Amino acid sequence: MTGRPVIYSGQGFSPKGDKDRFVLPAAFRKSVTESSNGKGLLLVSKHDKWDCLIGYGLSRRDGFEAQIDREEEMAARTGQPFDRDMRSFQLYDCAEIGFDGSGRFIIPAHLRALGGLTDSIYFQGAGPFFTLWSPQVLSRQDGPQWASAKAACASLIEGGRK
Repeated sequence: MTGRPVIYSGQGFSPKGDKDRFVLPAAFRKSVTESSNGKGLLLVSKHDKWDCLIGYGLSRRDGFEAQIDREEEMAARTGQPFDRDMRSFQLYDCAEIGFDGSGRFIIPAHLRALGGLTDSIYFQGAGPFFTLWSPQVLSRQDGPQWASAKAACASLIEGGRK
């Protein structure tokens, strides 16, 4: 770890390969490895609001307690209910997935089902994490805020067909 926050930016795409493996795009692979103290270790969980998965390295998990403290403090200031145990349950509910030097990894079946992932994954950087989308699920998102991600996904799919 370098001590600075790891930021995930950009996009990527991976069709499912042999042995049900996907490939973590090189830019994300480098950041995840840096975040995971030089190890090929990716943490994956279900996004708490969207129909996709999120991925990140170990350093993000190291900050969960501080995140929960901030969220609890904000809830108290605004008079909103906050269930610390449930929030901990949500954040720490992640799978540790190893990947090789080429970025190949296998997503557990229960996470593939939760994310609707079948034959490919679209990766989208989101700052402290990145999202893993089924292109079909992403295409069903409504609103102009999804236009860029949908266009990037379609372009990467088309580029892979050439």
